[in-house]
Amino acid sequence: MQRTVLLVDDNPEIVELLRLFLEKEGLRVIEAYNGAQAWACIQQEPIDLAVLDIMMPELSGVQLLQLLRTEYKLPVILLSAKNQDSDKILGLRLGADDFISKPFNPLEVVARIHAMLRRTYDLNEPVALGQEPPAQSSIGELTLDHGDCVLYKSGREIPLTAIEYKLLSTFMNAPGRIFTKKQLFEQVWSEQYYEDANTIMVHISRLRDKVEEAPKQPVYIRTIRGLGYKFAKKDDFR
Repeated sequence: MQRTVLLVDDNPEIVELLRLFLEKEGLRVIEAYNGAQAWACIQQEPIDLAVLDIMMPELSGVQLLQLLRTEYKLPVILLSAKNQDSDKILGLRLGADDFISKPFNPLEVVARIHAMLRRTYDLNEPVALGQEPPAQSSIGELTLDHGDCVLYKSGREIPLTAIEYKLLSTFMNAPGRIFTKKQLFEQVWSEQYYEDANTIMVHISRLRDKVEEAPKQPVYIRTIRGLGYKFAKKDDFR
């Protein structure tokens, strides 16, 4: 199946460069040159992944990301000329799935896009302990529907991004098991761990905001100091 990538940057040369590389890889590309134009494309076209520049006219990449996350779960990669951890963390917290700093190697961008498409749309692969997940996983007030990749908390649907689903699925299919950051990264991102602790921490924080009543005093996703994280077991709620 041919995947569609939306490229959004106010620099036509960057869009053209990436378009050539992506089309060579068999991907369909839609172009936009500002946030408002990109939002119109997202509403009108079936898009599998979006690459957004942060600094754009009309709607910035950050504003577009916030708007997009109110309605869509498609994976988003942010591009930025800034290379500060604060910018990366902000983008990830707002719902981005990856962050690439300019200047970049277009081959790296293409590789990141392929990796993101693979892990986003191959959600039915075995997870956690190498076993097929059940139709649903239920712990406490949380029920994760593996067929539809949807989380319910006390019967209310909680929207998840693809990465959040895979992270939560990994946890809920192995409750009580301690996962190191390396294990989580390689399980969820399907890539070799490259010592990027911020990525794991930000996604854990985002997930806690969605599932915990008090994110700073988590009941479900627990930090095991010096080791990693583990998810609560069913017995913890009896």
